[in-house]
Amino acid sequence: MARDRRPAKAPKAAKVRKAVLTRTVDEFEAAFWPDEQPVDNAVVMTMGALHEGHAALVREARRQVGKDGRVAVTVFVNPLQFGAGEDLDRYPRTLDEDVALAEEMGADVVFAPSVDEMYPNGEPLVRLSAGPMGEGFEGASRPGHFDGMLTVVAKLLHITDPDFAVFGEKDAQQLAIVRRMVADLDFDVEVVGVPTVREEDGLALSSRNRFLSGAERVQALALSRALFAGRDAGSQGPKAVREAAAAVLEGADGVSPDYLALVDPLSFTEAPDDFQGEAVLAVAARVGSTRLIDNVSVIVR
Repeated sequence: MARDRRPAKAPKAAKVRKAVLTRTVDEFEAAFWPDEQPVDNAVVMTMGALHEGHAALVREARRQVGKDGRVAVTVFVNPLQFGAGEDLDRYPRTLDEDVALAEEMGADVVFAPSVDEMYPNGEPLVRLSAGPMGEGFEGASRPGHFDGMLTVVAKLLHITDPDFAVFGEKDAQQLAIVRRMVADLDFDVEVVGVPTVREEDGLALSSRNRFLSGAERVQALALSRALFAGRDAGSQGPKAVREAAAAVLEGADGVSPDYLALVDPLSFTEAPDDFQGEAVLAVAARVGSTRLIDNVSVIVR
């Protein structure tokens, strides 16, 4: 049984004033729980290359715990989430900038472990499974991705022991699976979703946007245009939503769609033709050599 590192709750306590960069679990624990004064804690899990979308997550984490709570940001490029031929080695690493942004947005501690620190015995032989929720859409395109994601999320929840775990709604399937894991496996944490942050022209912020050329960035706007077109057709039912979005993608130069789906946000399965209520319209596509995902919430009537 893991030891309980966090004392019982009390209303107020002093917070750490400067973001401390930690590399090991022992360093993290010493920095995140520097005294016996109990406070609310929140974690934002990232793979680094932080941008304004991540900043929104850190700000929300600070809002959840208040000025006297503690906020941790984890920076770890998790190899278990990358399949053969994916961009693990190419994934951007910008730790100095990440620490500066995290501190500016209100984080107290940044936990940036090595692969050996997270997996000291090599790749784990026992991993969590996303089950049926991880088999479609992103899971179909990236087999094993969600199993790797859940495994590291579970480890980081144990290490950081937060009251709140803050995730972006841009990764809608990931958020749905994490919420289901927390419910099914009795994790004592509240999962908080934060709306997608977009550029003024609608492009969803992503660490992978830096791989787009100027022309490709313009082409990538077809993803958000398709989603907005589908959202605007929500009053006409699921079929109209799918058709409106698909029409935009079909005429988009330089865009190779992977999937376009209208899904139930709880189960992340395709919404039936008679579906009514809030759904998620999700898209994945390659623009040049860069694979992008995006989604919007749609009220279907």
